[in-house]
Amino acid sequence: MVNVPRLVVAAPSSGSGKTTVTTGLMAAFTERGLRVSPHKTGPDYIDPGYHALATGRPGRNLDAFMCGPDLVAPLFAHGASGCDLALVEGVMGLYDGAAGQGELASTAQVAKLLRAPVVLVVDASSQSRSVAALVHGFASFDPQVRLGGVILNKVGSDRHEAMLREALEEAGATVLGVLRRAPQVAAPSRHLGLVPVAERRADATDSVRALAEQVRAGCDLDALLALARSAPPLACEAWSPAADPRAGTGALAEPAAPGSGPVVAVAGGPAFTFSYAEHTELLSAAGAQVVTFDPLHDEALPDGTSGLVIGGGFPEVYAPELAANEPLRKAVAELAASGAPVAAECAGLLYLARSLDGKPMCGVLEADARMSERLTLGYREAVALADNALAAAGTRLRGHEFHRTVIEPGAGASGTDTGPAWGFTHPERRLEGFVRGGVHASYLHTHWAAEPSVAHRLVAAAARAAAPTAGTPPGAAAPA
Repeated sequence: MVNVPRLVVAAPSSGSGKTTVTTGLMAAFTERGLRVSPHKTGPDYIDPGYHALATGRPGRNLDAFMCGPDLVAPLFAHGASGCDLALVEGVMGLYDGAAGQGELASTAQVAKLLRAPVVLVVDASSQSRSVAALVHGFASFDPQVRLGGVILNKVGSDRHEAMLREALEEAGATVLGVLRRAPQVAAPSRHLGLVPVAERRADATDSVRALAEQVRAGCDLDALLALARSAPPLACEAWSPAADPRAGTGALAEPAAPGSGPVVAVAGGPAFTFSYAEHTELLSAAGAQVVTFDPLHDEALPDGTSGLVIGGGFPEVYAPELAANEPLRKAVAELAASGAPVAAECAGLLYLARSLDGKPMCGVLEADARMSERLTLGYREAVALADNALAAAGTRLRGHEFHRTVIEPGAGASGTDTGPAWGFTHPERRLEGFVRGGVHASYLHTHWAAEPSVAHRLVAAAARAAAPTAGTPPGAAAPA
């Protein structure tokens, strides 16, 4: 049974100010001395970085598509353990979810699964009395969604505020906060959304402080906390990376005690900021010694590395710096050639390519990447087409694509010893990614909590690579 006070911060649409308000609330409550657990609905990696900066705790995602509805509450309970308050930022509009699949993966579904009251952030910049009709529609659309109040954002003046309050009072809606237009606290954006915290930590810290001040001045924090405390107990057990019965061992080896097995290096730093907190927790639970490194500055992999994870991020922004770090590019290529497991998602795929926008990368894959005008975005259903370092043939996973680059030649075409990583089955049928030796590289972002055997399989393969058989040169692949 979980009894953490909680709120879901939602909006009628994207661009209403959810991230601004949620981050400000997290920072304001944290400054009050509360232990705040930050969460984000959907697959977004960037907003959780701001949440973590505001609270000092890892930002965690709750994605009912990738992980399944049944795992939303356990993952929430895992992240919120020991906290005084949990805040969940929504995605898009309150009722928007996976295309063509009803409420699946919507903020409304997550709110219902968590039995959490919803605070609706409304961009009131271009309306007055109509705000009442808007809020009434969102409150009545699904009776199972409990709309606890409204925070009005981008209010222009005292007169404007008075008109909005009068209209909402007539509609029976509770106003929990009013925020004026404040461009000085806006976070900078570029081609895939907000600039990640890791790329602007100093001024991001100042922005979060400013957000906290704005929220303290404009929101009724006591009323919001009372609303959060009205959430009923949640009947579920917290997810645990060590106790998930689906983890298995990937049919490769018995797992080592946590932290006692092979060294698995995980790329970090400004160029590789996209990662789910549960991934490193699962790797550690499977026995790995997880060591983070920064490909922009570290000229060697961590000592003893026998497995490598390169997640998402913005290598296209840092292509010249990544290219200039030739010693590390060479080390990554040598590790991949040894047969050690290398898992790369999206940005990691680009880093393993021969080149990115004409700049030399690691050359693990005989393919070249470049920026494009087209944004590829959406949920995917995929199946592993052959045994590889992450999954057995036939393993089915759900994931998410989000990139504005292309890689040529396409899936599985990088050399005669290379095959595709995934076969997409929905919403379209196509091949995706590359498998070559121990390398698994793809645009598809996945959440390993949905299939914990991925982490166990990778760690088991890393353990094999770290313990070559007699006569095998150090760093070379040991026989399976």
